[in-house]
Amino acid sequence: MEQKPTRVRIVDAARDLMRTAGLARTTTKEIAKAAGCSEAALYKYFASKEELFLTVLDERLPRLGGLLGALAADPGSRTVEENLTEIARQAALFYEESFPMAASLYAEPQLKARHEEGMRRLGAGPHKPVEGLTAYLRTEQRLGRVDADADPQAAAALLLGACVQRAFAYEMTEDGRPPQSLDDFARSIARTLMSGLGQ
Repeated sequence: MEQKPTRVRIVDAARDLMRTAGLARTTTKEIAKAAGCSEAALYKYFASKEELFLTVLDERLPRLGGLLGALAADPGSRTVEENLTEIARQAALFYEESFPMAASLYAEPQLKARHEEGMRRLGAGPHKPVEGLTAYLRTEQRLGRVDADADPQAAAALLLGACVQRAFAYEMTEDGRPPQSLDDFARSIARTLMSGLGQ
């Protein structure tokens, strides 16, 4: 069987280790070992662990950023509610997978500060989806499909906040699962948000 290219192996190993051990406890040395390459080879592809983390988010998790960027540029032929349903669905999946990776940073303040500085240098961070969804909703306002007096930033925070909350709030319930299926959740969040966005 043909071996995957080195970069692919590195990203796959980073995803697997970050998912099981958390971002804080995963080292580039461990990632390189799991990928079957040297740490020096890893640094040929990625300048830092933060850059590698962003690559994992972008290439191995549901494509939230790409979806938001595409909709802000062109909302397409679907209704606002249909677009918000898809955004909620992708965001819930994205946070379900990314939350366990990043949560470990909060236990180590120095590492968290270093990580945040690295993310700032790369122009990334958890605020980006809120900015992307806000931009999309402003596009819809300009098209007249969202009320002119609606607050796109508040709507974005509400939708994405609900998706983040879904990622961790139900683990301690009896069955460890959210009360709604992913599709029902996405539809109900979009429908509820539409009552505040109008049109």
